[in-house]
Amino acid sequence: MSKHKNILFIMADQLRWDYLSCYGHPYLQTPNIDRLANMGVRFDRAYCNSPLCAPSRASFYTGRSMFSTGTYWNSFPIKVTDWTIGDYLEPLGYRCLVVGKTDTAPDLENMSRLGIDPESKIGQKLRHGGFEPFERDDGLHPHYLSQRRPQPNYNHYLRENGYDHPNPWQHHANSALDEHGKVISGWYMQNNNKPANIDEEHSETPYMTRRAMDCIESMGDTPWCLHLSFIKPHWPYHAPAPYHEMYTKDEIVPRLAKESEKDNPHPVMDAFMRMRGSQHWARDEVRETVIPAYMGLVKQIDDQIGRLLTFLEEKSLMDQTMIVFTSDHGDYLGDHWLHEKDTFHEPSIRIPLIIYDPSLEADQCRGIVNNQFVTGIDLLPTFIDFAGGKFVSHRLEGQSLVPFLHGDKVGDWPDFVVSETGYAGRMARHYLGLEPWECRGYMVRTERWKYILWEGFAPQLFDLIYDPNEFIDLGQDPKLENIRQDHESLLFKWMRHRKLSAWRDDWADTTIGPFVEDEIGILIGYWEEGEGPQKKP
Repeated sequence: MSKHKNILFIMADQLRWDYLSCYGHPYLQTPNIDRLANMGVRFDRAYCNSPLCAPSRASFYTGRSMFSTGTYWNSFPIKVTDWTIGDYLEPLGYRCLVVGKTDTAPDLENMSRLGIDPESKIGQKLRHGGFEPFERDDGLHPHYLSQRRPQPNYNHYLRENGYDHPNPWQHHANSALDEHGKVISGWYMQNNNKPANIDEEHSETPYMTRRAMDCIESMGDTPWCLHLSFIKPHWPYHAPAPYHEMYTKDEIVPRLAKESEKDNPHPVMDAFMRMRGSQHWARDEVRETVIPAYMGLVKQIDDQIGRLLTFLEEKSLMDQTMIVFTSDHGDYLGDHWLHEKDTFHEPSIRIPLIIYDPSLEADQCRGIVNNQFVTGIDLLPTFIDFAGGKFVSHRLEGQSLVPFLHGDKVGDWPDFVVSETGYAGRMARHYLGLEPWECRGYMVRTERWKYILWEGFAPQLFDLIYDPNEFIDLGQDPKLENIRQDHESLLFKWMRHRKLSAWRDDWADTTIGPFVEDEIGILIGYWEEGEGPQKKP
């Protein structure tokens, strides 16, 4: 292509992989995301590197595992030393911007230690996950935080459009009115079947879509990578009219759970099932109230994706823009008697991943479904590859997906996937009586097995051929000890191969090692004068 290549990196927050019609949902129709899948490649076995917002996003943005980033919880920053998407793409001429959520905290302590002004250009990037903040908004502005943080642009926008309240994000976009006209909060799930107290056009998803269009129009001829990070369908699960009533309880898929999961559960699972949210989500009334709203929020995102695709077509940008659609993790929605995410069942860790590559080389693969194991850390190498950059072998832990998009033969691709979690911020830790650093878990998923190592507890094991819904924990079955040992060894091997070098791009570079030592007079291992320099074998 003669034109420059752009990247539109779309992420929905807490979107389950199976709540899209192209992934098989029987009632929730998402024709625009389906269209994107038909134009590109849909990855059917994509996983997040951690089932929690900030750790997962840190892996997406750095191309590195949670083990390597050290981002174990939502308040943990990406380290100032970690390279992010902009660090790789800006030298290639790109501007890298965000509209919406990054959920990354600034590493202010180390910025101060290194003398970096948080308001400087580099300081701004470090505060916003490595992106220029065209419209940074993490979508969590309850009254307590809104009194202690700068007001988001979205709140100013709402007040300019007649939503006159100190915190219109909560009072309008994420609240409803009861039968007496009283404002009731969307934080309380019993209210989620009522329409949000806001016109649909002013709600968060269409607002962020318009801001993404504004950002793209402002780029001119500069190549760009735009991270459009939708705040929904993450809680508060509150949808504006008409999306709040598009779906009914009769269109909810059955709960993925069995009563037997409550009988003598694994201690960590027991602790999570004891949490308040899980106790509520175990009730059918909660699912029947909230899931239709969740579905409506997904439908709204799909409609906005349609607007965005039309915009790109009108601006003649479709033939030069890679489009990625994914999520940071899933949502249990009461499956396995759990709420939120955090642990390793498929509803929590499996994510949608759809990639449209405009290149002619991708024509042969349009509309196909790829069944390789892939994770969030594979996206940054994909962006670098698409942009014509160089893979940095000592930092990046994923691999480029471009060969899958072009139908090229891929040789050494992992036949397993790893995800990690830290749950120190959950009430489950206190039920278990653990210190924060003890709250660690690792999952290894292979073709047949899912192995989960919980620090301080027995492992879990699921046979995904005979038990695809993960109802039967085989973690203490004596007949399967060899399977557990094999997967623990696989996890240990994976840990040993993290990219933790602080050195340079190419270990084979001739500027390091014994040959340079000889040239500069550092004579290690010599016995007498006259010995010639060492030669490569």
